Amino acid sequence: MRNDNLLIEIGTEELPPKSLKTLAQSFQDGMVQALNEAGLQFTDIHYHAAPRRLGLTVTELDHVQMDKIIEKRGPALSAAFDQEGNPTRAALGWAKSNGIDIGQAERLVTEKGEWLLYKSHSAGQSIHVLLQGLVERALKTLPIPKPMRWGSSNVQFIRPVQTVCALYGSQLIDVCILGKQSSRTIQGHRFHGNITLELNHADDYIDALKGEFVLADFAERKRYIADSLAKKAADLQLTADFDDVLLDEITALVEWPVVMSASFDKSFLNVPKEALIYTMKDDQKYVPLIETDGSLASTFLFVANIDSHQPELVVQGNERVIRPRLADAQFFFETDKKCTLESRMNSLSSVVFQKQLGTLADKSARISTSAGKIAAKLHGNVEAAQRAGLLSKTDLMTNMVMEFPDVQGVMGFHYALNDGESPAVATALFEQYLPRFAGDNIASDPVSVSVALADKLDTLVGIFGIGQLPKGDKDPFALRRAAIGVLRTIVDNQLDLDLVDLIDFADEALQGKLNSNNAIKTDVLDFIINRFKAIYQDAGVSVDVIQAVTVKRPTCPNDFDARIKAISTFKQNPAAQSLAAAHKRAANILNKSSDLSIPKFDPKLLIDMQEVELYRALNETVEATKMGLKCNDYDQVLAGMAKLKEPVDAFFDNVMVMTDDQSVKQNRLALLTKLRQVFEYIADISLLAVK
Repeated sequence: MRNDNLLIEIGTEELPPKSLKTLAQSFQDGMVQALNEAGLQFTDIHYHAAPRRLGLTVTELDHVQMDKIIEKRGPALSAAFDQEGNPTRAALGWAKSNGIDIGQAERLVTEKGEWLLYKSHSAGQSIHVLLQGLVERALKTLPIPKPMRWGSSNVQFIRPVQTVCALYGSQLIDVCILGKQSSRTIQGHRFHGNITLELNHADDYIDALKGEFVLADFAERKRYIADSLAKKAADLQLTADFDDVLLDEITALVEWPVVMSASFDKSFLNVPKEALIYTMKDDQKYVPLIETDGSLASTFLFVANIDSHQPELVVQGNERVIRPRLADAQFFFETDKKCTLESRMNSLSSVVFQKQLGTLADKSARISTSAGKIAAKLHGNVEAAQRAGLLSKTDLMTNMVMEFPDVQGVMGFHYALNDGESPAVATALFEQYLPRFAGDNIASDPVSVSVALADKLDTLVGIFGIGQLPKGDKDPFALRRAAIGVLRTIVDNQLDLDLVDLIDFADEALQGKLNSNNAIKTDVLDFIINRFKAIYQDAGVSVDVIQAVTVKRPTCPNDFDARIKAISTFKQNPAAQSLAAAHKRAANILNKSSDLSIPKFDPKLLIDMQEVELYRALNETVEATKMGLKCNDYDQVLAGMAKLKEPVDAFFDNVMVMTDDQSVKQNRLALLTKLRQVFEYIADISLLAVK
């Protein structure tokens, strides 16, 4: 069968940079699904995305679908013919609907009976016929929240469409996509080379555009920009500060990237670097440069979309653009310093956190109360924690944070130091928001930990208390992130804190806003513990290990983590399989026992050698593991449990638990109860999927 490469390109006006990569990936995914459903085979598919184009190259795509034999089953023979052998109305109607005489029908014989059958041959359609529908189907999957119309057309898309190119090898495929008839024409760079160019073959696409100053491949363009930024920074003996999100957005803004450097007045460096970095990255898509000591350099990088013959003019233009933005940040910083954070506390009463939960002033007071109690648990500075809690939201009322919301907390830190607050209080104002994303740092100082936990738990208990739980992917108060933040803060710092106590602190502070309700506290506890599953699954911990620990419901996150690690190790122990099976067997025997209560174990009723040995081994295990349980050394406990393998196996191989002698039977059930208790010291090991 003939196959060739297919090119589809939709040329547009400038596409939104924040969503360009998502649009391109969605277009590719939609096309893959459409091709698979059409039964067209291909080797590979790759998207192209630039500011003014969305494209796909499908490699070695079948020219035509495979022919199909379509089988249409009719009525059963018993219903298709009467007693005289004449076709019934049902059979005649079925034959007519298929355009055949009843005599042309075949027979389908199965174990369940015999039916009329009609087989028709359906010739496969070519890509020339199918492409229009395939592309339209793929375009419908694009995540376009607000499509637009242009001119007098009713066609809607994310941006006005200028060209549509559809080539199968060297052949032009005649389609009309989004109101544009296909052609060989594609757009070149807006300022360099030819405005448009004609393609002779689908394989010419990438090279032809490069000749017209367009790097159409998103991934290639991104790599080039990243390498160029790193090289330029290295030449300046500085480090480029950019992440993947910023790099994607820059990549979506340019077709022919040219990395250049510029600078701003060093007087702006008196402003906290976070505010300057924020405005450079977020507002201008510039790349800040960092000195070896971690401070911000007055030089920055930017990526132009043209290769100018007068680069100094491009540099001067970008320096003129950044100056007023930095001046704004400088003005806000100097103005904000004239008022202390404490003086802004009254203004928090004018901002509603949540209608039923009160204002930011109310929330700050609750955080202060809870933070003090947590600090006491941690043997930290209670007064500093309470002070930090009261000031925790005051930087939200500053000009800087109102203009640049992402620097909340950061500016609180700088303003607190300016006001003469203690370093612990200032640090807590910043670290209260940690972790902000997966892999972010966490609060570590006891005062910071107290405020961070108090803030997150106030939100969790409060929002649960008013019944606004997360639903599906909707989580407007970021409760899932808050719960994960609570767990990470406790576990990563190895803190001896119990979630029950922390939730009680938040609930007590919320009295007056909520009615005390143990069900709410239980729901919050379950919600937080369930976040452990996501954390451990992302870390590669198997689901059965997580379930084995979760059913024991340990409410101290540090203890939960210790159990997970110990059970993960124990699962690899050769004895794990045998002991897990024994646990299941013991549990099944006990669950099936008709006796509602099992009397106290009596060693004098032990008869068989194997049960005597099991009893002795159990006693040794319990004694040996008491110290391990006391200090949460679960590896020691499980190592002792592994020694039970041989006596447990011998017991189940040789001892009849459900014997006719009732006293012996009850005593053996009591022995199994002891065994199950040992098996469940740390987790329910019967849930482990061991081989």
